[in-house]
Amino acid sequence: MAINTDQLIADLSDMIRCPSVNTFGGPAAEGAMADLFETQLRALGLEIGAHEVGPGRRNVWGTLKGAGEGPTVLLAGHLDTVGVDGYQSPFEPTVKDGNIYGRGSCDMKAGLAAYLEVVRQLAKLKMPLAGDLIIAGVVDEEHAMAGSRHFGLQGPKIDYAIVAEPTELKICPVHKGQFLATLRANGLAAHSSMPQNGRNAVYHMGTVLNELQIYAQSLSKRQPDPMCGAPSFSVGVIRGGDNACSVPDFCEIDVDRRTIPGETTASVITELEGVLDAALAKEPELNIEIGTPFLDLPPLDTKTDTAVMMAMTSACKAVISDATVETFPGSTDGPNYKCPTVICGPGRLAQCHSLNEYVSISQIEDAVRIYVHAIQKMQSTTAKES
Repeated sequence: MAINTDQLIADLSDMIRCPSVNTFGGPAAEGAMADLFETQLRALGLEIGAHEVGPGRRNVWGTLKGAGEGPTVLLAGHLDTVGVDGYQSPFEPTVKDGNIYGRGSCDMKAGLAAYLEVVRQLAKLKMPLAGDLIIAGVVDEEHAMAGSRHFGLQGPKIDYAIVAEPTELKICPVHKGQFLATLRANGLAAHSSMPQNGRNAVYHMGTVLNELQIYAQSLSKRQPDPMCGAPSFSVGVIRGGDNACSVPDFCEIDVDRRTIPGETTASVITELEGVLDAALAKEPELNIEIGTPFLDLPPLDTKTDTAVMMAMTSACKAVISDATVETFPGSTDGPNYKCPTVICGPGRLAQCHSLNEYVSISQIEDAVRIYVHAIQKMQSTTAKES
């Protein structure tokens, strides 16, 4: 398969030049990137769809129509990137030693560029598709995954999905889920010279933190999932009070609970409520609440006998003679698409979020070949899995 490498590099370079840094709850930043990706999809003759996820935030996708007899396959990626503080010339793509450098090159605009070349290759092959192929760019993966969550609920119905997060072309059908929420302790403000007149929310949160540390240690000793391992818990942020001369009337922590197959949001909340009950027994004045989770992502748990796994295994063997199956170490948009999904893309995870981000051009080329092979495999049958 002869890849149009010059066009592939040009597409990715245009994406790198288009800043789309996620502001983590601040002003939307993916608007220009969504416009660019829509233009690129439209140039391929695809049928364009889009949804407003929030102010200035838009999912975009293009559909290559099939005969309507086979599965709908999604190639999905996110439009946003992490920040660029300390990064020199992050939006100036540079090609050197077989790599292309720039913010988003690896995570994961390389995947989006590969998808465009997949459409061109399918056009060259003139292979009729039994079902639709959808190429999608979604917003907000780096923060709360609002884009993929919206796509899974409001977008077109999908039978199988491939997400090109960087895996060095290893096949990742599973990863842990992620539950992010804020716990808030409420106290009573008073002047710090008369602390007896207040209730110190920071002290109260200290009691909670001790219990949460015990909880985190207990999770590490649970029966692990064969691929995902044991669940985990971490406190990542703490904030509270206004100044040193006041008894703080609030203290908040942001927590991260990683889940494994078999665990649910309800079971996690029940466990956290148990931890708070233990803290309350030690601190009767404790007033604390668990906020609505700002990320509630289930584990990805795609079975080996699904069509997308068998197709990707066959494709990787054919293209790179290696069909290594691993657990993806982080979390992705994958579970939000609500169908059997595989994570497999060009690039090394170690390059993500770095200040010298790059991706191997040859890996992007191989990714194109793998995706084309897998699509051919899945579209050679009209069978859909329920």
